[in-house]
Amino acid sequence: MADDSIHQAFIEDPPNVPKEKPSEGAKRFRRCRSTPADPTDQKPSERGSALQAKELFKDIRPSFRLVGLLLFIYLLLGVIIFYLFMDQISGKRTNRVLDAMYFVIVTMTSVGYGDLVPKSDTTKLLACAFVFTGMAVIALFISKAADYLVEKQEVLFFKAMHKNMKGGEAKMLRAMETNRIKYKFYTVALLLVMIIVTGTLFLWKVEKLSFVDSFYCVCATITTLGYGDKSFSSKLGRVFAIFWIIMSTILMAQFFLYLAELYTERRQKMLAKWVLNRRITTMDLEAADLDGDHQVGAAEFVLYKLKELGKISQEEISSFLEEFDKLDVDQSGTISTYDLTLAQQISL
Repeated sequence: MADDSIHQAFIEDPPNVPKEKPSEGAKRFRRCRSTPADPTDQKPSERGSALQAKELFKDIRPSFRLVGLLLFIYLLLGVIIFYLFMDQISGKRTNRVLDAMYFVIVTMTSVGYGDLVPKSDTTKLLACAFVFTGMAVIALFISKAADYLVEKQEVLFFKAMHKNMKGGEAKMLRAMETNRIKYKFYTVALLLVMIIVTGTLFLWKVEKLSFVDSFYCVCATITTLGYGDKSFSSKLGRVFAIFWIIMSTILMAQFFLYLAELYTERRQKMLAKWVLNRRITTMDLEAADLDGDHQVGAAEFVLYKLKELGKISQEEISSFLEEFDKLDVDQSGTISTYDLTLAQQISL
């Protein structure tokens, strides 16, 4: 019974069953069962459930606006506090407000040049508090800002690489979706190179460092190494550093994130290719036989392949079948609207 019910979910027209001619005005759709249905095909109640699910995940993941507000509050409090305690911080000064902002940015991103250093117990404790809260805030901001920045540039980058592609906007979007991680990685890599070149040229021309020292300072900054022997010391340099440090650390973090995702995606593709091309054995058929009838249907075969790919586990399959049995009130092997209505009445 389990095999028949699953089989119906994968096979649109079972064998040896005469096909009924659709009534006039009726529409027949053949859609891949693994892809979500068109929202316009759903009933209002079903669309409401989908919207509720989206709202659930929206509540779990803070919005970019909320993360930006948290960052603004953090920076505002930091500037006010370290402005008041600036006399208890040693190092080269430029402007009291600017130095307070610069110190907060360097602390938050864990760059820590050492050109401004707390010298009292109070400022040391404040720096400890701000570095922990700042790393949490910047981690949220990095994930949101980088995704926003990269996705805005991703389309432009793709168009530049495939300016001669034929097939229109739809074909381009399909190609982007297929290779999304790869193009995000390329986009971040390009932006990272641009930010490195910009920082190096600025330190070389404005801060009057040598070209090697400028590049050395840039690398120490974006990796949050921050030796401190070279840093932004002028007033204009610290204004530039406030924005440049945030941007560079964001792009560096996303570069390694997308690099790891790209590596994982390639491993998944290699595994999928091996699973699809390897020869099926008798032991595989025994493992794929979910209902123990010594036959493997299309649904069972697909589920077995998904298990091999690590997309689904046996525990998940069992829980899905248990839910199916609960909804199949008349035990017919299929779920109808009547079954669903009756199951909902029983659960009340």
